[in-house]
Amino acid sequence: MLLSIPRALAGTPATRLISLRIISSAFFSSSPHPLRRTAAAAMVKLVVATTADPASVGPASAFLTMPGWNPGPSISEGMESFANGDVRLLKHGKKIVTEDDLDLRWEAATGEPVSEVIFLSRHTAVSNRPALTVHPIGVPHLREDEIPPQGGRPGWASLPNPRIGPWLRLLQKIAHSKGLVPEFEVTLEATHHGPIVHTPTMFLEIGSTEEYWGRQDAAQAMALLLWEGFGLGGGDGVGEWNGNDGKNKVLLGIGGGHYAPRHMDIVVSFKGWQKNAITSFLAEQKIKTGKPQDFF
Repeated sequence: MLLSIPRALAGTPATRLISLRIISSAFFSSSPHPLRRTAAAAMVKLVVATTADPASVGPASAFLTMPGWNPGPSISEGMESFANGDVRLLKHGKKIVTEDDLDLRWEAATGEPVSEVIFLSRHTAVSNRPALTVHPIGVPHLREDEIPPQGGRPGWASLPNPRIGPWLRLLQKIAHSKGLVPEFEVTLEATHHGPIVHTPTMFLEIGSTEEYWGRQDAAQAMALLLWEGFGLGGGDGVGEWNGNDGKNKVLLGIGGGHYAPRHMDIVVSFKGWQKNAITSFLAEQKIKTGKPQDFF
């Protein structure tokens, strides 16, 4: 599980206090959480897309061409849904970062509690570089008197979806198999926008310009990520969270820039990160390393 906070978190003391308070509440609150509901409640996984964004509706449409889908209930005028096993796909026509509380609204309308939410969206970047990104959401670095420019609530961060790390690695594999790499960069992002939700959440994005938002091969890659990640083809799902059984690791990353390269290294290859940390330490201590013949 990963929550990556941008470097801005290290700002004013007030900002840090607000941010750390919400992080502490998210991870350590004793209040009941949707993941700890009774076994009697049949929980569903909610995928959200908007028809206003080609990088959102494209993967959603590709996902719906796969087997097993049936029409689902409507939770509001202008929204439609589809069901496949315990996965629900919800489409609306508004901006993806401002449609708040969709997990609670889904449960209120259908009686189905939501275990996790995954949003499909476009990605923008100054570099305009093609990218497939994965990230948690929230704006914990904003003060209470600031207005979030892209949804959310100041000082708030959603619980990160435990699939972030495993799905980032799976997305890299799929992107390579589809020939999207090296044209597309597959990368992590720090948390930086809304909407407000109350269950573990992540965004899957295609970027970074209009030319790439509508790319069908990128949309197919994201749809395949959902299909394989949820195990809808009959295989095991990827990144299912079964609590801390001694094997699961939780990473809280603070700082490091928007694309969090250090955190990315750890998520992609924890062993590789350990190796880099050891070699950096040895270099700082001026301890020579190399093959046996290098010392003679």
